[in-house]
Amino acid sequence: MTQTLVVVLGGTRSGKSRFGRDRAAALAAGGPIAYLATAVPGDPELDDRIARHRRDRPVAWQTIEAGQDLAGAIRGVAAGTTILLDGLTLWASLALGDDPARVDAVLGDDLVRVLEAMADHDGPVVVVSDEVGLGLVPLDSLGRAFRDLLGIAHQRLVALSDEAWFMVAGRPIALPPAALPSVEAAEPVEPVEPEKPGAGR
Repeated sequence: MTQTLVVVLGGTRSGKSRFGRDRAAALAAGGPIAYLATAVPGDPELDDRIARHRRDRPVAWQTIEAGQDLAGAIRGVAAGTTILLDGLTLWASLALGDDPARVDAVLGDDLVRVLEAMADHDGPVVVVSDEVGLGLVPLDSLGRAFRDLLGIAHQRLVALSDEAWFMVAGRPIALPPAALPSVEAAEPVEPVEPEKPGAGR
């Protein structure tokens, strides 16, 4: 069973990857760490970002190219190893592909198997992902489907997490546990009678 599940969300250049690395190192406490990479090389700009991420993490950390079978990659990590998944965003893009109609299939199958693999892992898991739902509504259906997929995936991850963080300008904001509204605390609303014609004249 996962000892600790940490979710780190944030926008581009928010500091989420650095914070995720720091939390993974702290949770590992000198023990082994496996970095699960989801980026697929091939784009020059992305290749440069991959190279910088490699330079930023210790050489002693194991790097696993997860690809689309993220659940299988997680299950392949040895017990007692801290997992740093950076990030969920690119995996979600691979899982969705070019078909907006696959959102339900990814949520009902692919994501379920990933969450089950995390729950079964004997060691801490740190998940880093991009928050993409705070901007404009995407113009194309695939962009909207991806936004919805990632937003729902984040909700499910955070609901299972022991720690959840939102990164802004390099500063972490701790997300509190969800609090259900209290029915007893709600005050009854008095009905308002409609104003009679001519009243107040």
